[in-house]
Amino acid sequence: MEVQTERMAGEDSRSRLRETLGELDKEAFVALLGKLIGETRHVQNNPPELVPKEDRVVRHVLDSLLPYSTTPPPGAAGGPLVVSHVSYVDGRGNLIVEYPGSDNDRILSFVGCHMDVVPANPEDWDFDPFSLSVEGDQLRGRGTTDCLGHVALVTELMKRLGQNKPVLKSTIVAVFIANEENSSESGIGVDMLVKDGLLEKLKKGPLFWIDTADKHPCIGTGGMIAWRLRATGKLFHSGLPHKAVNPMELAMEALKEIQSRFYKDFPPHPMESVYGFATPSTMKPTQWSYPGGGISQIPGECTISGDVRLTPFYSPEDVVRKLQEYVDNINTNVEKLDTRGPVSRYCLPDENLSGRVEITFHEAMTSGVACNLDSKGYHVLCKATEEVVGHVKPYSITGTLPLIRDLQDEGFDVQTTGYGLMSTYHAKNEYCLLTDMCQGYLVFVSIISQLEAAGIN
Repeated sequence: MEVQTERMAGEDSRSRLRETLGELDKEAFVALLGKLIGETRHVQNNPPELVPKEDRVVRHVLDSLLPYSTTPPPGAAGGPLVVSHVSYVDGRGNLIVEYPGSDNDRILSFVGCHMDVVPANPEDWDFDPFSLSVEGDQLRGRGTTDCLGHVALVTELMKRLGQNKPVLKSTIVAVFIANEENSSESGIGVDMLVKDGLLEKLKKGPLFWIDTADKHPCIGTGGMIAWRLRATGKLFHSGLPHKAVNPMELAMEALKEIQSRFYKDFPPHPMESVYGFATPSTMKPTQWSYPGGGISQIPGECTISGDVRLTPFYSPEDVVRKLQEYVDNINTNVEKLDTRGPVSRYCLPDENLSGRVEITFHEAMTSGVACNLDSKGYHVLCKATEEVVGHVKPYSITGTLPLIRDLQDEGFDVQTTGYGLMSTYHAKNEYCLLTDMCQGYLVFVSIISQLEAAGIN
């Protein structure tokens, strides 16, 4: 009887909180999103040509939240929200917004809503990427799915908390970050917030990273290793191929050998089926370059570049070590590598010359993420999704979210979800659906109400 009474009290508490927080204010959400998309021309992230100024987005978020904060603008009544604007680079700030609860040991957070976007070329789009347009249920423009739609959505959630002031045991924290779309520069965004200890208390509860798509929990992501394979041969006239070492043929055959060994050493892992990964680990070329020359000239060198996408059950360091072993072995036995035709060769003994391959790696390699499927955060996210969407289907992809692995390694219980559309992620003609964002808001409310009723730990 006592357990049943507690369960009923918890359900009553959930119902009251859901009623207090209500549904997404569509008009306010679309209006705010319009302001954010209007800044996208200035927050494209592709240095050195395009360096974002995320504070242009911060300004609009602050306009929405400061009237309900402990530091209100003149004329505003203020409220409970504690707002911190943290910058490490001029014009490129982060925002931490906190709605305090009564229990210091209970906390949940919504993190990862980033205020930079990938570049967009207006000439390739069917509509202006740098202004919000509405077509039925579609909200169109760069950043609607990734990730300014989420910035606006979480802002509206925090604003509703500040307006309606529900009594909560849990502290709710939202973190809006700079510099998510480019890993070539650090010391700007969430990496510095963690380093400075500003997110340390978020370890007390689940951290929901809001930067994926399609409304269901994304429980696994891939690591990434960018590589370059440079082949060196001997430049010569293509009419005398027996006097050349063709680096293109060498590169192709070497890559074939490397890939064959990679898939033997890193086969599909049993845990990939548990997490529902769409693909196993892969290694493949994506770019080809050479110094130039005439069509009748065999070049002296060429480079194939590509990446390894690695499920989180393998170590990037192990892969790098193995790839280097493959290349070293190829160079030691280059005369045994398959050739292309009767005069194709990689050694010219009379000239004491052999072709060679060299592999190098981009410094910013990352590990994949496997979310903790036993955590309270995962269970409440699944239940909330099922309640709101009607079903729940967790999924995993070998796309990369490097920042969340860093958080996981630091001890945060990271769960990921998002309410844009995967089909428009980093794509031209990007859009999201207003109905999906409305469901996302209700998922957030359900998560909060579940954790309030049950306790976080």
